Amino acid sequence: MNNLFQKLMTEATKLTRSGQLHAATDAIQRALRGATEAAQTAASKATSAFESSTRAESAPDADARTTPRDNGSVVLDGYTRMVDTPPAAPAETEAVPEQWTDGSFTHQGRTLAYKLYVPPSVAGSGIAQRPLVLMLHGCTQDPADFAAGTQMNTLARELGVVVLYPAQTQHANAQRCWNWFKPQHQQRGRGEPALLVALTESVMADKHVDPARVYVAGLSAGGAMADILGRCYPDVFAGVGVHSGLPCGAATDVMGALSVMSSGATLGGATTTSGVAPMPPLIVFHGDADTTVNPRNGDAVVDAALGSSPSGPSSPSSPSSPRIAEGSSITGQRFTRTVYPGTPGRNSIEHWRLHGGNHAWSGGSAQGSFTQPNGADASAEMMRFFLAYPLRREAVDGRFPNERP
Repeated sequence: MNNLFQKLMTEATKLTRSGQLHAATDAIQRALRGATEAAQTAASKATSAFESSTRAESAPDADARTTPRDNGSVVLDGYTRMVDTPPAAPAETEAVPEQWTDGSFTHQGRTLAYKLYVPPSVAGSGIAQRPLVLMLHGCTQDPADFAAGTQMNTLARELGVVVLYPAQTQHANAQRCWNWFKPQHQQRGRGEPALLVALTESVMADKHVDPARVYVAGLSAGGAMADILGRCYPDVFAGVGVHSGLPCGAATDVMGALSVMSSGATLGGATTTSGVAPMPPLIVFHGDADTTVNPRNGDAVVDAALGSSPSGPSSPSSPSSPRIAEGSSITGQRFTRTVYPGTPGRNSIEHWRLHGGNHAWSGGSAQGSFTQPNGADASAEMMRFFLAYPLRREAVDGRFPNERP
């Protein structure tokens, strides 16, 4: 891995965790400029250049707010959180090249094909536990198309991230959409959520993945399913990325799905996890010119996450106002980024409203379908956001409500 790239991305992660998002974006830009020529080509559209300077957010550095405890937990923001301690990594004596392979997985009588990207390793470096991102394609897409369009593998190569792309079957959905609009696929332990988590855990075990750094992102129907997975499995996914998607519970049948796609969901129509566990850290992208999935759905995904804390959206711990910055990609597409810093009982949220953006992956490559190459690079921004937030289990009233049964 490029040492300068790794150093700058580590810097960006620390800045994100301390709330200095403008500085974090600048660090990513410098990292991408200093990466290999292949990475530069794929990421040349990446990481937005803000046109207006914004005041650095005042949250202190996360390390300064964390006090170690003898029992393996930490005290963070006054809450006790259990932190997963990864086991020791085995030694590695030879370099292993990157892998881009096909696989098949069966769970509870249903089989999914998938593609898997595993980054290269360096001889003598040891097999460090790697992060993993589960990438859920949109309708009519497949894993190869989605990987080409998002260029997520290029970033993963530099950052040492495993990327998993499951393929929806035409038997399960004629348009190969994830069935986000059916109640049996909106619940923990059932349907597609259970299948996707079982697949993820199988790859985690096989590829030596860090269980504290597993994330999910998706486009359109895949974005809607990513939101469902974040709500149903906050103990598995440390962060969620929703691009042009819809909130969990926005529809319960095909007609309802068509209606909410056209008109937009409301918070009242979406399922929340209030009183159970907060939504994992969430980053949302949605074009305000999207005529396939109404941009109100992006607002509803954010609103539902704001309301998912045990205290609800009106908690005294909630910020009085979000932090808003206007900017543009390096090719000129404007956006508004709204940041809701994390508070006790609620995780961080970023909302990117892409001005003039259509139903497409922002900053993606024309090599894939449903991409908008001139936009802010959603892949780079998601990676930056995800890697700032490893999984922590939070105690509420002496219990760990997001512990798996």
